[in-house]
Amino acid sequence: MSANSRLTIAAHALTWIGLYQRRGHEVATSEQIATSVNTNPVVIRRLLAQLSKAGLAVSRRGAGAGWMLARDLAAITLLDVYEAVEPGPVFALHRATPDPGCVVGRGIGPALTAVYDGVEAALRRELAGATLEDVLRDILKAA
Repeated sequence: MSANSRLTIAAHALTWIGLYQRRGHEVATSEQIATSVNTNPVVIRRLLAQLSKAGLAVSRRGAGAGWMLARDLAAITLLDVYEAVEPGPVFALHRATPDPGCVVGRGIGPALTAVYDGVEAALRRELAGATLEDVLRDILKAA
């Protein structure tokens, strides 16, 4: 199983747009963002569409088309970004109901649900405590 990078790419894109705007540019194109992320602009456009629906990014069409932040980096938490691009829980139970005649099959769901709920709560707390402004500050500090 490979790790999901959607949160990372979304945070990268929004942080890049924020820095680009601070440097005096009004809008960023998906091609520019994709160059920084090292991915296809279509991937960025799809992700930014989700971020736009969540109220984190705004698109401008026509001449001078591109993307802007919907709010300041300090007002966007990693939890906001996560919720925009990762619908649903971090972990899921079986797709098919395990054998109810088996002691493990019958008990695995409730046992893991308690653990998964704790993991989800901890993840949300951590993500809520970090803004994209924090991310950009750490990036610039390391540069």
